[in-house]
Amino acid sequence: MPDLLKSISAAEIRRRLSGTRSPANPLAVDQSDISGRLSAILLRNLTENLRPAAVLIPIIERRHELAVLLTERSSALKHHAGQVSFPGGGMEDGDTDIVATALREAHEEVGIHPHEVDVAGFLNPTPTITGFVVTPVIGFVRESFRLSVEPREVRAAFEVPLDFLMDSRNQEHSEREFEGNTIPVVTFQYDGHRIWGATAGMLVSLRRLLAT
Repeated sequence: MPDLLKSISAAEIRRRLSGTRSPANPLAVDQSDISGRLSAILLRNLTENLRPAAVLIPIIERRHELAVLLTERSSALKHHAGQVSFPGGGMEDGDTDIVATALREAHEEVGIHPHEVDVAGFLNPTPTITGFVVTPVIGFVRESFRLSVEPREVRAAFEVPLDFLMDSRNQEHSEREFEGNTIPVVTFQYDGHRIWGATAGMLVSLRRLLAT
């Protein structure tokens, strides 16, 4: 059903996300989502000594089109340098909850103020090989927001039409070898940007959730 979500409206997205909730425990991971085919080392990386983190999936409400804001991470960063990602990062002591983490990081990285975000829903917390459990927070951002990139963390920011990301015909499938494991990889190619890894996985999860 590749065209099911083409031109989905903001109101319909809000309706379909209305049943999702912020995790009471941002470190709670559904172990059934982790394949038993993984090596013991990788399985430990995905289940032990994890830190809570969050990203904001910013959907910009424009008059004739919805767009998703993505960033290209600085090449100087320790984790995922140069990759495409959503604004986000690890939870800090001053964050009241995981939503506060997502909103703080979005403000720091791309200048979106918390009051400019209407939080619409959540995806399930997802462990990463870098030792985090990431909760994707989906929020609608006012069209009037002013982009302000933090160069120490973000090399550039760009928008992708939501219709493009919600059409499964635009995703590519491949495999990657990592520490003796064969891992399936989803990739979107848009305007010279390669969107893959955890970021592409979150977009696929969002499409599946909106399709229900």
